[in-house]
This record gives sequence, C-alpha cells and structure tokens, in this order.
Amino acid sequence: GGAEFSNLSYPLRAVARRDSQRKSDASVAFLITVPKKRLRHAVDRVQMRRRIRESYRLNHHDYPIPEGDRIDLGFVYVADRLMPYASVEKAMKKILSELSAHFSDKQ
Repeated sequence: GGAEFSNLSYPLRAVARRDSQRKSDASVAFLITVPKKRLRHAVDRVQMRRRIRESYRLNHHDYPIPEGDRIDLGFVYVADRLMPYASVEKAMKKILSELSAHFSDKQ
C-alpha cells in the first residue's frame, strides 16, 4: 500500500490507497459495497450501487489523479435507507475532489 485515504461524506464513505503493485493499467480500480445490514432488500442495494457507479462515471473526469498513479478506491454505503441520486452525487463530488487533492499533494 501507500498513502491511505479515508473520507466520510454522507451517504458514502470512501477508502483508498496507492497500489503500485497492481497489474492492470487502469489508474483507479474501484469497488462499491452496500451492506445488507443497511438495506435489507436486494433491489435497494442494486439500485444504490447503480447510483454510486453512475455518479462516479459522470464525475471522476473532473478530479484527475497524478499520471502513473495506481489507486484502489472503495465506496461503502452508510445510509440506512435509499438516498436520492442528487445526494449521492454531491457526496461523490466532495470525495473525489478530496481524493484528487490527497494524492496530488503526497508525491
């Protein structure tokens, strides 16, 4: 691992770290987890995962990470009910901007 990053921006928590060992060429590998404890119904978990993935897809270009960096990024859903897309996107933008700043500083 490298520099660790953790950030809570309701309803998302993000954890990330540099991973220079990773084989893939993508600069960011990310996972999304929506705990069953938070959302009992599978359809709700799927729905939230889609919203998180979509907000990442639409916004990550605005927050570049340094060239050549490999970052593992995880999103954990922390709300205990379905949240509207707007609130997910707002949290995502905040997380991405801080993530970008975090990995740009620590060279």
